[in-house]
Amino acid sequence: MPYRIVFDGLNLALEEGTGVATYARMLSRVARDLGHEIGVVYGSPQAPFRNPVLREIAFFDERRSIKRSLPAEIFSFIADQVRYHFPVKPTPVELSGVVVTRQFDTILPLHDQIFVTRSLFANADRHFYWTQGFVDLVFDPRPDVFHCTYQLPLRAKSACNVYTIHDLVPLRLPFATLDNKRQMFRLLKKIAAKADHIVTVSENTKRDIIEFLDIDERRITNTYQAVSFPKEDIERPEATIAEQLTGSFGLELHGYLLFFGALEPKKNVGRLIDAYLASGVDVPLVVVAGEGWENQSESTLIEELRENRPSSTRLDRQRVRRAIRRFRYVRPSTLVTLIRGARAVVFPSLYEGFGLPVLEAMILGTPVVTSRAASLPEIAGDAALLVDPYDADDIARAITTIVNDADLQAELARRGRVQAEKFSLERYRERVGALYAALR
Repeated sequence: MPYRIVFDGLNLALEEGTGVATYARMLSRVARDLGHEIGVVYGSPQAPFRNPVLREIAFFDERRSIKRSLPAEIFSFIADQVRYHFPVKPTPVELSGVVVTRQFDTILPLHDQIFVTRSLFANADRHFYWTQGFVDLVFDPRPDVFHCTYQLPLRAKSACNVYTIHDLVPLRLPFATLDNKRQMFRLLKKIAAKADHIVTVSENTKRDIIEFLDIDERRITNTYQAVSFPKEDIERPEATIAEQLTGSFGLELHGYLLFFGALEPKKNVGRLIDAYLASGVDVPLVVVAGEGWENQSESTLIEELRENRPSSTRLDRQRVRRAIRRFRYVRPSTLVTLIRGARAVVFPSLYEGFGLPVLEAMILGTPVVTSRAASLPEIAGDAALLVDPYDADDIARAITTIVNDADLQAELARRGRVQAEKFSLERYRERVGALYAALR
């Protein structure tokens, strides 16, 4: 029989995609495809309106930031901390069609019901900080499963509480995240003790969880992850890709290297830049990376290299050689174009729970250079050049090899498509189906 499943909307409210947001959207989509009834609970900046129409309007309006006075913020915080000592009942939002929601088609997951409650995720974190307790949620109707797609101090009363732990990076690479490590350790240990089941996305992370959180292997399921692209992006003719690259970016088809991901310590962009400069290759490196954190040296270096490019009076081909180009954000369709047009994707991350960029590149037939660290060899298999992410010279050698060896490029592209089939949507659907069936 199908379940009634409620997911958290922490990352589902983010417009710019993150790995966790991609995971949450795909999981909710697959669960609904399997016949389960899906609810999503979101946090809202203010208490939901009593009027259902205003509540619907506010749900979409509150996806934009709302500034409130400091006294109002303090009052709301205190009120929430008091009420979090008792079960909290999220308020349903009925989408009647008053709001034209097409703008949010790529953001909202497939769902049967939406719930909101004021400042849910931020205040639940604060509640855990002060009390070491979870916030109890009471839904009407009661879900069979409450599935947190990230480690959150939430639980649903009278439901099977499931938590996805993507990685233990805050514990394994404490310098690579901004989390309060003491609080994160306490939260992970509490989840390990209290969860009805834990889900993860690679065998490497599963081993980490078992070892560092002392969990029985029978309480953990690895579902891996899956990615899907719009058919029109995958089937776009190569001639159109070439035209878009030239017209929009001044890039040649298969004439550049690509990195995409956050500009943060674990992504290892500093060593990637050092390796690229040392490699001597004559194709540009394109970096698609948001702001991230602890990246001042990388951002400064990229800006200096951009400013010191040859004069625009030279030939276009000369202008783009040996250049580093950074784009802070591109639309998903444009990112697919950049991946498909790259000579190779270079992703020398220090640690990943899964490594979506590697899978995305393999699906699209682009050769990959990545790390022999954490889960990345597990995802890449024999379809990538593996490097020591702490050795810029090793990364440089791989860059030189992949740029200059056309036969290797073709072979890795072929192997990549084969390897990507292990993480196909069909196989992911089977794994998720088996996960929820085992909870009965």
